Amino acid sequence: MSIRQPNLQVQQTTLPPITDALLKRVKEGLCAARDRAVRRSAQTALNQAEALVKSDKPPIVSGGLRRVVLRLLIHTLFRVKVEFPEHIPQGPTILAANHLNHIDPFLLLAELPSQPYYHILGDTRTLYNRWWKRKILGPSGGVIPLDRRWKEENAVIAAAKSGRQDLVELADAIEQDVPTGSDIHSMRQIGRIVRGVLARQDGIILFPEGRLGETEGHLHQPLKRGTVLYALRTGAPITPVALIGSQDLYLRKILTIRIGEPLYFPQSTRPKKQELEAALEKLQTALIALLPQHYQEPKGLKLFRNFLNHMFW
Repeated sequence: MSIRQPNLQVQQTTLPPITDALLKRVKEGLCAARDRAVRRSAQTALNQAEALVKSDKPPIVSGGLRRVVLRLLIHTLFRVKVEFPEHIPQGPTILAANHLNHIDPFLLLAELPSQPYYHILGDTRTLYNRWWKRKILGPSGGVIPLDRRWKEENAVIAAAKSGRQDLVELADAIEQDVPTGSDIHSMRQIGRIVRGVLARQDGIILFPEGRLGETEGHLHQPLKRGTVLYALRTGAPITPVALIGSQDLYLRKILTIRIGEPLYFPQSTRPKKQELEAALEKLQTALIALLPQHYQEPKGLKLFRNFLNHMFW
């Protein structure tokens, strides 16, 4: 495997342009935010996660059974390659992956070892917006739902405030019905659960880009600090993982999970800014080195492309 030299230049966060596709996505997200089944599933998952980390009991559904169910789904639709699985530590670890598609959490849970038991810290609406996701994730647990506004929603709000009168009603609805998740109570609650997961010797899956990437083989920078903050405070290693091929889905496409060597950092209950930045740069370098330098989308017939991409939204 060739090692890619990282480009550590920080990208400016920009909002996407307002398009018909973006507006459709925003309206779907708003519907999910208002959906009682989504909210109920998320609250149940949060309660389960809190209860689990306060006890020494095993999860209701084993990691092995959850893995079998998800592998049945994923392997029916796609071909999967896992490279360097021996790099995954036996004990608790923070698995940090790039993020290309909403299939990514399901793909990882389908292929990761059943022990330690892995939890997902992920977006509430994209984990529970489909009935089949609720049917699989609801009973199996292991989800830490994260409420947040999407970049598309922030773009609508910004456009409305800049004079787009046709977007004012939609922007008002977003601000009223879509929680930001940035309040102190929510952030502290999530932090307690993550630390509890690692303390009970389980693993956790995080996506440090904090959003979907836009291009195969490219990492959206800067990475969010939460991943390295959890690692420094708990002493748990970070295992970098590159997901390749999952941005554009179609039947029997090859999806690759490339696992890097774990990164270890000295534990610090109150890490300094320099420690955070050094750890973040080390993680960023490791992820970029795992990504393909010149990804080429396979040519040929792409069966059920629209259906599968929309299925995992």
